Amino acid sequence: MDLLCPDDSLERAAMARGFLRIAGVDEVGRGPLAGPVTAAAVVLDLMRVPVGLNDSKKLSARRRDALALEIRGCAQVGIAHASVAEIDAHNILRASHLAMLRAVALLDPAPDFLLVDGNLLPRGLTFQAQAVVKGDARSVSIAAASILAKTVRDALMVDLAQQHPGYGWESNAGYPTKCHTSALQRLGVTPHHRRSFAPVHNILYQEKTITD
Repeated sequence: MDLLCPDDSLERAAMARGFLRIAGVDEVGRGPLAGPVTAAAVVLDLMRVPVGLNDSKKLSARRRDALALEIRGCAQVGIAHASVAEIDAHNILRASHLAMLRAVALLDPAPDFLLVDGNLLPRGLTFQAQAVVKGDARSVSIAAASILAKTVRDALMVDLAQQHPGYGWESNAGYPTKCHTSALQRLGVTPHHRRSFAPVHNILYQEKTITD
């Protein structure tokens, strides 16, 4: 059982080293077969941290939405995406890092230190930074970023579901659920599907084989 709960100890440690503006950075959407990957960067006021911040996956949709509103009301926020085309052109890790870099670039004034979820830092960072494994369960800033990234991406997938009904994106957010994968077989591949991901690639390959 995971007993980790985010606190501000990593932020406080960075402040003790002389940093003043610490941003938590996280992304969502590495695993889906469809849709962009979305990242958020958040600079919290440690005197006004919303109660109940946690890894977005551990929260209900209603709680995430409520916390997202609170975060936007008391923190500095940057949110950005990397497109399906970028995911296919590079790879999902590099695309995730591109989204992170874009989210950080939206923060004005700029942060002077980053806490980045995961075990790798994005290439091209111009800030001092620390990679934090399971960061969304350890740092309140990263948890806030995970909540914002997920709520924004989930809302985007609901909108895309209206344009492409039948895949269940309004409930599965593009992840490879049984509903989604069966719809791929029945309805085919949309422009929002990641062609470099095996289940999508395999369907396209089957279609090409049939038509050749």
